[in-house]
Amino acid sequence: MTALAVRRLLIDLDAPIARHWCAGDAFRTALFNALSMSFPVGEQFFIDAVRDGFEALPAALKPRFAEEVRGFVGQEATHRRVHGLFNAHLERQGLRNTWGPRAAERQKLLKGEDLRHRLAVTAAYEHFTAILADWLLHHPEVLGTEDARLATLWLWHSAEESEHKSTAFDLYQALDGNHAWRLKWFRRVTIMFVGDTLRQTVRNLHHDGTLWRWSTWRSAAAHLFGRSGLVIETLDPWRAYRRADFHPRQLDTDLAERWLRENAGQFRIV
Repeated sequence: MTALAVRRLLIDLDAPIARHWCAGDAFRTALFNALSMSFPVGEQFFIDAVRDGFEALPAALKPRFAEEVRGFVGQEATHRRVHGLFNAHLERQGLRNTWGPRAAERQKLLKGEDLRHRLAVTAAYEHFTAILADWLLHHPEVLGTEDARLATLWLWHSAEESEHKSTAFDLYQALDGNHAWRLKWFRRVTIMFVGDTLRQTVRNLHHDGTLWRWSTWRSAAAHLFGRSGLVIETLDPWRAYRRADFHPRQLDTDLAERWLRENAGQFRIV
């Protein structure tokens, strides 16, 4: 299993955040703001699913998972807290978070169901965050240089997502979760994640008054479908999840490890 360190990020999140903090680009800012809006509710769901999955393990398996689950919970709880602080700035800018409440309502549908469903959902979302994180670590220039602390926040989060991308997946497998249900939930999560991301991003742009600017659409086309675009570069690892022999550790983690090693001064191990 993986030894997961819990890190306290050493950046100032009290200082105001610029309206277009991400390289002065309206689309990129709206997209990352949308993703951040989902994190507090999402991270709590992942924490609860992994904790419950660990408790359901046979006693003989618990020692194998105990340290990693503890690290996973610590990392996700830290992400939840930090993005809560980030989102408070967005609220003060007048942005309305509809993704978080909508996700919270959907989560209620799984109450009382076999806990492996929640683990399958978590594993699917963790795959999405892992491939998004890998794309961002390959293209840190997307974050610009206007606000170094926010670039650090997103790259730190990305590196840790890469670190713990297999925790929920491994618990699901250890509890005899099958490939068919893993695939069903992955399809559903794909629709929900893409739909929610687009919906909140558009809402953010509409509030910002930049939704119908040519520069916004040009940026969206380039960063989603350009040569190094998000959709183009994550399509193959997205497809990989559907294989019966897939495991998250088949995806490279070198960039995450390098970023954490080279930026050790940006955080403190808890």
